[in-house]
Amino acid sequence: MKSVMIIYNQAHSDIILDILNKCNVRGFTKWVDVQGRGSHKGEPHYGSHAWPAKNMSTMAVVSEEILTPLVNELKELNRISEDQGLRVFVWDAEVVI
Repeated sequence: MKSVMIIYNQAHSDIILDILNKCNVRGFTKWVDVQGRGSHKGEPHYGSHAWPAKNMSTMAVVSEEILTPLVNELKELNRISEDQGLRVFVWDAEVVI
């Protein structure tokens, strides 16, 4: 099993949910009002007057067979809207209860 953390501009909230549904990801946890700044380029997302954009984060634990289609869908979203900001991190989920 793999743990997938997706951090994205709040404008993509519905799109991320659509991708999760399309890839048959049933369980996930979502955090709203996540602040941060991209590591390469782009504007900060602090939810302030100067930097009003906000991020959200969603984490899911998925099987290996779901991982590849999910990551491919997220790569495509990032490709078509790179300025919005999207990061995906994947690591082993060693114990799942």
